[in-house]
Amino acid sequence: MMWIWVERREQRHYNFRDAYRHLPYTSLMEGRGSVTAALSEDMLTVLTVNLLLSVSFLSGRLTGCEEDKGLIFTAPREIEALSGACLQIPCSFTVKPQHKFNPGRKTFGVWLKSGAPFLNSPENVVYNSSQLKNKYDMSITGNLTEKNCTTVFYNINSAQADKYFFRIENGPFKISAFCKAVNVNVRDSAWRPRIEISGDMKEMNSVNITCSALTPCPQSPPTLTWNLESDHSRLTEKNTDGTFTAKIQKNITLSDTHDGFNITCFVMYPVDGGKYKFAKAEETLSVSCK
Repeated sequence: MMWIWVERREQRHYNFRDAYRHLPYTSLMEGRGSVTAALSEDMLTVLTVNLLLSVSFLSGRLTGCEEDKGLIFTAPREIEALSGACLQIPCSFTVKPQHKFNPGRKTFGVWLKSGAPFLNSPENVVYNSSQLKNKYDMSITGNLTEKNCTTVFYNINSAQADKYFFRIENGPFKISAFCKAVNVNVRDSAWRPRIEISGDMKEMNSVNITCSALTPCPQSPPTLTWNLESDHSRLTEKNTDGTFTAKIQKNITLSDTHDGFNITCFVMYPVDGGKYKFAKAEETLSVSCK
């Protein structure tokens, strides 16, 4: 884009000089009005293009991702939330050595969403940890000086489904991860839990039965229950991408009475206003003789 502008300006300048080089002075004076008009139009074009280029570079609109070169940002590319519940976005970053990130300075995190003509526009800022009031009910729960930018959305709703970009501000050092958006999707209904059975389904064998549920917000985890005996273990596991899964597990020794037994697992997600959203899964046992 810049090469086209420079080339265009030089070409117009050359044509102007070449066209009027051999004209007498009186002819030049007679054409002064038209020349001035042409120059004004040309200057306006150059000024407009130059302004657009300047704004583009300053705003981060360019697709070359120049601002990402000093920042390694790690977060899920896609994450799904439940409307009315909270959502935790696991997030961390690394600043390349040539940049002067100083943990001793005050450090702030900024979240921007897509949508405005220029990504870095103030109207795109939905959360800034340096501000007491923000557009969205959010909080950076990670320690930014330790390069942990884990963030929680509270009472998220479908209107907040969008692509989000993270920016770190550490004194004069400010950099944005404009090439690595977190795409947040929001659903209205709860996810169905998942029932898994490990082991050989034969009489007298011991098998492990697990019911698990997605846990988008470990600060407010879902509750799992089922129609098996209550002496089961309950745990929350951290996944490799930083998200969490809630589980209940139980070992049982199979007998002929288990054949055809229908396991039903319920999950209950707390949402805004003290309400809950429910879902269930079912699995029928098929036990064979040993």
